[in-house]
Order: sequence, then structure tokens, then C-alpha cells
Amino acid sequence: MAWFKRQGKGIHTATEDKKDIPHGLWYKTPSGKIIDTEELKRNLYVSPEDGYHVRIGSKEYFELFFDENKFKELDAKLTSVDSLKFEDTKKYPDRIKAAQEKTNLKDAVRTAVGKSLGKDLVIAAMDFTFIGGSMGSVVGEKIARAINYSIENKIPFLMISKSGGARMQEASLSLMQLVKTSAKLAQLAEVKIPYISLCTDPTTGGTTASYAMLGDINVAEPNALIGFAGPRVVKDTTGKDLPEGFQRSEFLLEHGFLDAIYERKNLKKQINLYIDLIQNNPIRS
Repeated sequence: MAWFKRQGKGIHTATEDKKDIPHGLWYKTPSGKIIDTEELKRNLYVSPEDGYHVRIGSKEYFELFFDENKFKELDAKLTSVDSLKFEDTKKYPDRIKAAQEKTNLKDAVRTAVGKSLGKDLVIAAMDFTFIGGSMGSVVGEKIARAINYSIENKIPFLMISKSGGARMQEASLSLMQLVKTSAKLAQLAEVKIPYISLCTDPTTGGTTASYAMLGDINVAEPNALIGFAGPRVVKDTTGKDLPEGFQRSEFLLEHGFLDAIYERKNLKKQINLYIDLIQNNPIRS
């Protein structure tokens, strides 16, 4: 991906500060299509020429799903602690602080409740810009609390996954979140509250191995990377060439791991339709 700025009559690539959502006058998709960034924003960060879905974060998904972008954020101040005193090229607290300053986020997931097509919905939306959307103890705790809120208030739950997997700085504490969130989703199922899982690019690692694939309905955006280990790791491990489109959402739909794929502009209507069908509600227009 590349971002562009006009300088004189030319168009120059700005590669120094790559981000999921492009900044500047122009954006170039992987297929080479160039689009004005204001037009891209109006089109929900989807290139109209080739349908490429640019990665977006919780802010944009909340705008997409919540009516008039009105919602109450849950557990907004929850932050990670360095229980293991982990240090690699940076101390873990320094890494957290740098990520918070860069993204203006507290951690890799935000949770909120609001109206979507006029009815209450709890949403947990992950942010890949925060340490690769890695799943640490705060991510697991916020998802668990959001599920508790759904149970206590009998409100459907939507999980929007976008993650590189477990957070290595939290080691086994991170892996425990797979069990924790899965157990909470089992409680949600027991009281028959709908859970819709939306997989976006990328949904990998422990996220895929837990809550991302446990929805009553599992859907995805087009061409999203969804899998446990990455394609390169799978190829190196098996020593075999991978099928075309391996681990992309279309491949998973064909092989029964997803129920549907929807373009971003259709997500709000289709996910609310699934909730109505599960709850036997009158269909909303």
C-alpha cells in the first residue's frame, strides 16, 4: 500500500509513515488504482474501482454500526500492566506507552453499546494499529466484560476481529484469554443472546482460535486474511505450495468456515438482519 501527496505536478509516494487509514491527497490500492482520500472516506474506505477494503479501526466501525455515531463506551480506561516484567528491544510498559501515544487508544480493543437500526447492540472492535491488534489480558478482560454487559441487559453482541494473535509480552497470560473469552461466549449462548462474529483483515492466531470462529453467525469482509498461522509459516511447515487464495475470506467461505462475506457498505443491514432472524424479530427495513 502507498500514500501519495502532490508536489508540483507530480505524485510522489509517501512511505515514511504507513498507516491503515491513509492520510494525504491520494491513496494507491495494491492493484494500482489511485483514489482521492476524501472520496475513499465517503466510500467507507473501500476503493470503488477494485473493491479493495482498506483496514479501518474501532472509530470507523462504531461510526458505521451505531446510529448517528452515538454510543456509550465501556471500560474505556482499562490498561495493561507488566506482570511478567517482560523486556525485549523495549520494556513492555514503554511499548504500551508508545502505542497509546501513537494511536490515542488504551489497548487493542474498544467496547461500546448503542443503537443500531434502532435496537441496542454491544460491539467489541479491535484495532490493528495498537501493537498489531495483539490479544493481551486487557483485550480478553474487555471482551469478557462486554459479554457480561450483553448478558445482564439481554443485548446482542457483535465482535469485530482484527488481530495478529496473542501478545508475546504477556506470554501465558495472553493465551489464557482464549479460554476466558470462549467460556464467556458459552454463557452468552446459554441465555440465547445472539453473537455475530465479523472477521476483518487480518484475523489470525489466538483470535481465530477462540472468539472469532465461535459466532452464531461468522461473516467477513472481502479478501480478509483469516487463519491461525500465516501462509508463509504453513508453507514452510508443510513443504507444499498453498492453494490460490489460501486463508482469504473467499477460500474460507468455500470450505465452510464462514457463513457469508459482505462488502462494508452492507454490513450494518446484514448483521442486524441476522440478529432479527435469530431472535425472531420483525424484519427491519
